[in-house]
Amino acid sequence: MLKLFNNFTKKDILFILISFILIVFQVYLELKMPDYMSEITRLVQTEGSELSSIIKNGVYMLLCALGSLVSAIFTGYFVANAAASFSYRVRKKLFNKVENLGIEEIKRFQTSSLITRTTNDITQIQMLIAMGLQLMIKSPITAIWAITKILNKSWQWSVITALAVVILLSTVIILMIIVVPRFKIVQKLTDKLNMVTRESLTGIRVIRAFNAEKYQEKKFEKANFDLTNTQMFNQKAFSVMQPIMYLVLYFLTLSIYFIGARLINDAMMVDKISIFGDMVVFSSYAMQVIMSFLMLAIIFLMIPRAQVSATRINEVLKTKESIIDGVGVKPNEIGTIEFRNVSFKYPDAKEYLLKDISFKVNKGETVAFIGSTGSGKSTLINLIPRFYDATDGVVLVDNVNVKDYKQEKLHNIIGYVSQRPIMFNGTIKSNVRYGDNGKSEISNEKMIESIKVAQASDFVENLDKKYDAYIAQGGTNISGGQKQRLSIARAIARNPEIYIFDDSFSALDYKTDLNLRKELKNYTKDATVLIVAQRIGTILNADKIVVLDNGRCVGIGTHKQLLKTCDVYKQIASSQLSKEEL
Repeated sequence: MLKLFNNFTKKDILFILISFILIVFQVYLELKMPDYMSEITRLVQTEGSELSSIIKNGVYMLLCALGSLVSAIFTGYFVANAAASFSYRVRKKLFNKVENLGIEEIKRFQTSSLITRTTNDITQIQMLIAMGLQLMIKSPITAIWAITKILNKSWQWSVITALAVVILLSTVIILMIIVVPRFKIVQKLTDKLNMVTRESLTGIRVIRAFNAEKYQEKKFEKANFDLTNTQMFNQKAFSVMQPIMYLVLYFLTLSIYFIGARLINDAMMVDKISIFGDMVVFSSYAMQVIMSFLMLAIIFLMIPRAQVSATRINEVLKTKESIIDGVGVKPNEIGTIEFRNVSFKYPDAKEYLLKDISFKVNKGETVAFIGSTGSGKSTLINLIPRFYDATDGVVLVDNVNVKDYKQEKLHNIIGYVSQRPIMFNGTIKSNVRYGDNGKSEISNEKMIESIKVAQASDFVENLDKKYDAYIAQGGTNISGGQKQRLSIARAIARNPEIYIFDDSFSALDYKTDLNLRKELKNYTKDATVLIVAQRIGTILNADKIVVLDNGRCVGIGTHKQLLKTCDVYKQIASSQLSKEEL
């Protein structure tokens, strides 16, 4: 947790120092009030005392109370400000870190867990700072200061106060031993609940189509039940604290007055008033001591949970990124891609998914990749934008190893359309312009032209607000084919050197597919185009077709060449086209 506190700025530290001074002042005023109370008690019981003296001490007590209140308000403001700005920076730092993580690291942590760490875990630490910082400063100061004021009053009262403190601390230690190990379990169960909830929301159409609502409800109920049970156990354990606290406080008060009564009874007449005043003061100070230790106990119970959260946050922040920026090399070619003896396997896998792949794509060429399901087509092209890095061999873009590029530079060269089209919450305009890093530098004319090339004009023009029509998160308010066309328009609007289409035409009908490819060929004649496809009709006119089978390249050539030389391609083609079409 201490490493996270490095995120405090100089302004935050200044606020904390001011809060420290204000808290000391507040403690001074609170501990001064029993002295005035003792003086009032003495004056009331002393014959000949003037009313003005009693009122004067009463006014001082009120001023102390008012000063303490004002000090507490300012302290709360400064500490809350420091806690909020701290959580803002850590959350931003964590989010930026997650954005830079490779696909491998994100899969290891899981999306639901990363969401919990960015929200719930940071909130736990913010609560500790906002509430705990005040108590951690105030409680020990109050306890020590109050103890110094009551040490010389009566050893009997001191012993009974010490006994009360021991009982409270023993209770807290026992609670910590029982509850603290469950804090980590709570955070993991929160991850699981988030995962089930997210899964149910993103898969709502499939759930309804298969009448699986009850099944998902049971999954959610189990995750919810496990979290609730663990939290209930913790809350029940904590609920013991309050009755014990009140029991100790009432016992201490009664004991102080009982002992005080005995002392007053045994004292000389001249000392009775003095002892009575001491008893009133000691009672007030003893309450301050007990409450201070109680507040410290609450902090000791908050710290372990915050520590669990801090550990989880640091796990992400400390994670070494598998995809690291290169030094930045200026390319000496444009629009070329080359694979040299490239092999790839996932980190936890024993066998290679891709084995010894070699080919080159020249500027302006259209190269297609085809193969059976699981042959490694998508994985192969995902090595180009460095979603993964090749295990062996070299991937070159513009005759430069992709590992030598700054990632921003590499990604600006590429227009990528994913296998599963992704739409962001906003409008059609903002989603297409997203292709230029979310900026509005893409003109309206360029945006409209991109949508036209992607064969999306027909449905966009028919919408009520046309290009300003609302798009829900994930594009849930438009069809799969419409999402694919808008994804393609987003890549076109970017005007990159290299286009990568990862099975991006599968949701289109044959007519739309044909028209799109014609327009795309005219529009991208100077750009390099890579297409992953399942349909032979999509790739018939490609300059090269790379055929993959079980992670190996088993053929490279044109459609006509591969029909003669590659059995795997011939089988795929025969399964989709008639002899006349072939």
